[in-house]
Amino acid sequence: MREAARLVVKVGSSSLTTSRGTIDVDRVDALVDVLAVRRQAGTQIVLVSSGAIAAGLGPLGLRARPKDLATQQAAASVGQGVLVARYTSSFARYGLRVGQVLLTADDMMRRIHHRNAQRALARLLELGIVPVVNENDTVATDEIRFGDNDRLAALVAHLTHADGLVLLSDVDALYDGDPRKAGAQRIAEVRGPEDLEGVELGTSGRVGTGGMITKVEAARIATGAGVPVVLTAAAHAAQALAGADIGTCFHPGGRHPGTRLLWLAHATTGRGRLHLDAGAVEAVVDRRKSLLPAGVVKVEGDFAAGDPVDLCAPTGAVVARGLANYDAGEVPGLLGRSTRELASTLGPEYERELIHRDDIVILEPVHHHK
Repeated sequence: MREAARLVVKVGSSSLTTSRGTIDVDRVDALVDVLAVRRQAGTQIVLVSSGAIAAGLGPLGLRARPKDLATQQAAASVGQGVLVARYTSSFARYGLRVGQVLLTADDMMRRIHHRNAQRALARLLELGIVPVVNENDTVATDEIRFGDNDRLAALVAHLTHADGLVLLSDVDALYDGDPRKAGAQRIAEVRGPEDLEGVELGTSGRVGTGGMITKVEAARIATGAGVPVVLTAAAHAAQALAGADIGTCFHPGGRHPGTRLLWLAHATTGRGRLHLDAGAVEAVVDRRKSLLPAGVVKVEGDFAAGDPVDLCAPTGAVVARGLANYDAGEVPGLLGRSTRELASTLGPEYERELIHRDDIVILEPVHHHK
């Protein structure tokens, strides 16, 4: 982290808020003090910040985080402006400017949108701006989870080709047990899954809902993409950025998948399901072939061409995810038929795969948490 030329720093809502759940100006300033010094030393910084909903509670007169989605979205809408204004004035003390970037997983799945996000972030960094990234909670269609920003930060680290990811929360490290109980040992380094065997990943925090599970998952995504990760408390941000022996360090390894496939695996849920016969599973999973209509026995869900869909084995297990080339309504008429037969009866535009192999990501069993 000490040598990194480009860093992504993620801060959780609980590290930015008071005990009443409103934005804590002093905490924001303390974080910005650390980031601004590093930025002035020449390192490019991307800040992934939670806290939009928390920042909207006060202005809306809400005493607690709302339960219903519409009020969460309203709080996020009001709070996002409050949050960015706070960062703008705080970074201005150092003569630095910030730029707001709101992303949705859906944006990232569309090739053109994905390239636009990559280009916009790259240009902001070239211009010396500190991008402040958040999930676009105001239009998020699924239940908003603060923990998603851990995953978002890992994907942004990959999207921006960062040299490191620092996850800041209210916990100073990953422990082999409950850190509030005596005898719990800090896990200083994680080099592979074996280092986490037997570790209980309970949840913590009161404002955000992202517990240790989402942080370890985020670290796994980032390290799988070749980006080292340090997990520690916001109070230790300076030491973490200086490369001190603080928190938990996750070391990179494994193959480096394409950015879009990383998003497809970790930032989306399938809009529908295609049930494959055993031969199609073998072709797609083992031989990395495209999915043809002949190998599909059943279709579920309502999806449009370009949407992510889950591919299921005969057992029902989700083995892969891909971007459909057809709308759900078109698929039943194609099932079990060869592309040559479809082309001769329906026209040449039907001589294409249900899902092209470049748009398929194989899911390991560990990913089936959705």
